[in-house]
Formats: sequence, structure tokens, C-alpha cells
Amino acid sequence: METARLFGTDGIRGSAGAWPLDPPTVARIGGAVVRALAYPAERPVRLLVGRDTRESGEWIERELARGAVSQGAVVESVGVMPTPGVAYLTRSRDVDLGVVISASHNPFHDNGIKVFSGRGEKFSEGVERTVEALVADTSWSVPVAGEARIERVDLSEDYLAHTALLGPAGDGLKGMRVALDLSNGATTTTARRLFESLGCTLVLLGDAPTGQNINLACGSTHPASLAAAVVAQGCQLGVAFDGDGDRAILIDHRGRVVDGDSVLLLLGLHYQRQGRLTGNTVVATVMSNIGLEIALRDWGIAMIRTAVGDKYVMETMLKHGFVVGGEQSGHVILAEHLFTGDGMATALAVMRVMVESGQSLAELASALIAYPQTLVNVRVRERVDVDLVPAVAAAMARVREALGSSGRLLVRYSGTEPLLRIMIEGEDQVSIRAWAEEIADAVRTTLA
Repeated sequence: METARLFGTDGIRGSAGAWPLDPPTVARIGGAVVRALAYPAERPVRLLVGRDTRESGEWIERELARGAVSQGAVVESVGVMPTPGVAYLTRSRDVDLGVVISASHNPFHDNGIKVFSGRGEKFSEGVERTVEALVADTSWSVPVAGEARIERVDLSEDYLAHTALLGPAGDGLKGMRVALDLSNGATTTTARRLFESLGCTLVLLGDAPTGQNINLACGSTHPASLAAAVVAQGCQLGVAFDGDGDRAILIDHRGRVVDGDSVLLLLGLHYQRQGRLTGNTVVATVMSNIGLEIALRDWGIAMIRTAVGDKYVMETMLKHGFVVGGEQSGHVILAEHLFTGDGMATALAVMRVMVESGQSLAELASALIAYPQTLVNVRVRERVDVDLVPAVAAAMARVREALGSSGRLLVRYSGTEPLLRIMIEGEDQVSIRAWAEEIADAVRTTLA
């Protein structure tokens, strides 16, 4: 029997209370991640756990800790903290594993589990398969009752001090007016302290979490309110985080969105000018706009594309020693800081470029000329190889022929939701939208 897959592109994710995030399975996952390390018995495994603001986070933390402790682990909790904070503290302290309980940008009724190694890196696919096999292995069990001892610790200052290093030297940010949308998520415990400590004057949105309003019409997936606030309040930029704080979407002073592609370009050019762009290469994913690839090439910078998911970006960066990489969605990895995305670090790195160059975010972002792009998501009942579905394959072939060498078609399944994503780039927005809908209609009639 094939082992059930638990991990997607960004950890384990689902509806809180339903498999695989039902209490017994969460406890088994906690035990399995400990058993996967296979340390000698005299060396207790140390886990550091953090979470976002979802109402399900506390009970998932308790169940996960119960399973981990049943297998000999010691568990500390930092409470509500951004994912990159847990990743950093896992690396900087004597900790074997970091676990984040979050579903990132998903609505509050979802949740998830992300695991970091002692180096602050997300689990590799090989380790994920080992954990899945252990969860399925009936030769061991977690006691059905009992409560694990969890030590509560406050380590946020260590993480904030490390992140602050990415900002400009001295008083470079003093008086800068910045709007922050905290998505009613994990950055509500950290962002205000960090940016105010550096001298910024803040306008805050999404800073009153209730357990049920995380990502609700706010944050990186809903930047409209932030854009309006930036213009109305005369801010120099705005920053919208997602629920767990590992990515950021920026807004320039005119209220225009600056996505991850623009950030990768402006940071890549800045690193190149400073002689810090290892391999003269930026790592992105298959979702990044072809305009980014062209702009980097014009400056003599290579771009390597990976599969979607910041863990794949990270793996490529680690393998080759590259220092700048990320996703269009706002995950940006600066390897000198962390091996995972960090929304606050991204914002500070961009603000540093603004200060050191004397240019506004709008001026810096104008270096990217993005090709028109459209993305259509179709909910599907099952994941089938679309090349084997005649109606879908034929529609894709027609679109590729129409695009020729002047565009790009990418069709892929979401790693976290039952969606087929159809992305097209080309010279004309109306045409590519029509072509995307042609493929989507074929999918709806066969797979929806």
C-alpha cells in the first residue's frame, strides 16, 4: 500500500480538525518528526514550536507536543511568532527541530505544520517521505491520553535584533513613514516593535487578531486597503505580510503593488553593484514573469527557475551558494540572513536600497517591465496528468501554437489546495485571458 502523502509544497496543510490535522494524526506527526532524527537515546531531541494567530493553533501545538514528548523530546514554545523567527531561533540555539503551526495565507479554519532542521532549513523531500512512512507505521504508537510539558519561552528579541541588521546603518530609517498590514497574523507580535525601534513612523492595518480574522480581506493576498492607506496617509511605502510572516508584498508611494519579481530584480541589481551576488545569479520559480528574466539578462545576471515553493528555491540556493532568490508571491530568501523567506527582512532590505540609492520604491521597481500575465485557478475533484486528458491537452496545444516564442504557458496543480493553476504570459492581455479561459473550460468539463 502506498504511504499517504502529508507534505505539500509548504509543509502539511488542511482543515483544522480533519485529517491530517485531526488530534490523533497531529500527535503521530509530532512523534514521527522526532523518530525521523533517530538520535541516540541519551540525547533528547529538542523542539522549538511557534504558531500564528489561528484559534486552532493552541490545541494543535498541544497535540503535536504530546506526540513529540512521548518519543523522548523536550518541547519549548515561543507562542505566536513569524515562521522565519522560528527558523532563525532553531538555527541559533541548541535546538534540533523547529516547528511552525500555520497555514500561511489560507483562511482561519485551515492550519498547517512546517518543520525546520537544526540549520533553520525546511525539511527536504527525503525527510518528509521518512516522516510520512513513520506516521503510517503501526509498530509504534502515541499514548491516547496525557498532556505534554511545554516550556514557554520569550525569544523574540533575539530574532528582532538579527533581522534589524538588514536595515540601513545609523538613522537611515528615522522618520520614514511606512504603512504595515500585519494580516491579523504572526507579525502582530513583532513588526511594530522592529520598525519603530528603527525610527519608522507607522500606519498599522490588520493588527487586531481574533483567532478568526487572519488574512480576512487583509495581508499580502488582499493589498487594496493597504494601497489606499499608503496614498491617504502620505507613506513612502507599504508592506503587507501574510499570516505567518514569511512573505511580503510591497506598495509604492503611489499605491501601486510591487511584487516579488520586482523585489528580486532590485535586490539582485543592488547585490551585483556591491559585488555580493554570488554566481551572478538570482533564483526564481516557474511562476516568475518572463520580464524578470529579460531584465536580469540585460544586466548580465543569470536566472535559474525552480518548481513552485520556496523550499525548492532554498535547495537550489544552498546547492550552489547563491544568495538571492524567491517567488513572485513575495517569498524572498536572502541566504546571508536566513534560508527561508522573511517578510520583515525583505521589507528592510528594500528600504535599505531606497536609502542607499536615494530612489523611491516606485523608481526602483520601474526597472522591471512585466509582460502581461493572467492566472486562472480551476477547482478539481482529482489530480490527473493534464497531458493525458485529450480535451485539455488539445486546448493547451492550441494556446502554445498561438503564443509561439512571444509568451509562456504554465499549467500546474497547487501544492496546498485542490486547484489547477493556468498561467499565461504574452504580448496582449485580452488574448492571453481568452486562451486561459479556453483551457479552463476544458478542465471544468473534464476534471471539475
